[in-house]
Amino acid sequence: MVSTMPGEGPRRLVETRQRGWLDPRAAVAHFDYRPLTCVPELEPFVGHFWVITWDLARPYTQQLVSHPAVNLTITEDFARVAGVVRGGFAQTLAGRGRVIGVHFRPGGFRPFLSGSVSALTDRFIPISDMYGDAGAALVRDVLGTEDAEAALSLIERFLLGLGPIPDPVVDEVAALVDRIDTDMSLTRVDQVAALAGMSMRSLQRLFHDYVGVGPKWVIRRCRLHEAAARASEDDPPDLARLAAELGYTDQAHLTRDFTAAVGRPPAAYARDSRPG
Repeated sequence: MVSTMPGEGPRRLVETRQRGWLDPRAAVAHFDYRPLTCVPELEPFVGHFWVITWDLARPYTQQLVSHPAVNLTITEDFARVAGVVRGGFAQTLAGRGRVIGVHFRPGGFRPFLSGSVSALTDRFIPISDMYGDAGAALVRDVLGTEDAEAALSLIERFLLGLGPIPDPVVDEVAALVDRIDTDMSLTRVDQVAALAGMSMRSLQRLFHDYVGVGPKWVIRRCRLHEAAARASEDDPPDLARLAAELGYTDQAHLTRDFTAAVGRPPAAYARDSRPG
């Protein structure tokens, strides 16, 4: 599939496991989201670029449960690098607008830092603070460019200009996170450590350095994404059975984790997510 955005050339839409948006039916009714490819030189670091546009008569607030990845985002209201957010958070959209974003692979932002990605966890850092005058110029140029394709190209050139060096450890970390996200049988850190062929302590250090959070948090977050996706289905599952499938000791444990991240228990979320 090819993007229809005008600009320097076609940019393909990419397939993503769209998790983390709460009330997804309401989301697609209020804004347009397009995940897009990047140039091959950035593929060792970037999962995908993304563009969100909206035109609303009334403000809409989208609740989010974040992924174990860093994002760079530029909009009229803010231009920032967002580390992994361990709690839930929300973003309000009003009027007409656009967000241009870069979703880095898990671990993929490490080559753009001089230290551990954990330094960004639960933080939103202005691009101008992180990259000085060059970052401020990037923000001005992107906001001054109406064509989204051209804006994405500006970001690509900026990131490549930082001189990131491909790191094979990023591939290792990204593969582990993807396996956690897709293999529901992985519910414990020792299982992931065995898969990686390293000790639990080494795995924890690796995740804190490259992802910004520990492997236990990544497991729990991926399971919460799955729980939210299943709860929003037309025929939501039995919660006790779902808790067992996702590795929770009981339904109460799932309910506590889910409520802390989402802001309401899974039964209420399932009820609120039903159409009509």
